Amino acid sequence: MNEQLLFYQQKLQFEIDSWDLSVALSERSKIAVIDTRSPEAFNNEHIPGAINLPHRTMTDSSTSHLDRHVLYVTYCDGIGCNASTKGALNMTNLGFRVKELIGGLDWWKRDGHKTESTGLTNGEQINCGC
Repeated sequence: MNEQLLFYQQKLQFEIDSWDLSVALSERSKIAVIDTRSPEAFNNEHIPGAINLPHRTMTDSSTSHLDRHVLYVTYCDGIGCNASTKGALNMTNLGFRVKELIGGLDWWKRDGHKTESTGLTNGEQINCGC
């Protein structure tokens, strides 16, 4: 097989963009979204339906309640943050199927998708926790 063709096929196995994620969520596919940032960043703003599981806390114990038949999509702030990559690596090491959201929360919003908040920041600086 052509090396370039193989490269792109493999790349699409590990990444997803906001459009494809939005479609998968609207079709209620067996997919779950993990916000790999700090609880403070998650409370400030996150993708609707996402669960907060900071990459630093991913262990057998902290993920024992998760369905192993679901595809998990990890995300963080965006291209300037690598918490989603660390989360994808951790989840893969723990035996889960994972893709990383290209561009994170930043590109999710740029593509016009809604976010939600579960807490107030009162104007304080939020640390993403990467």
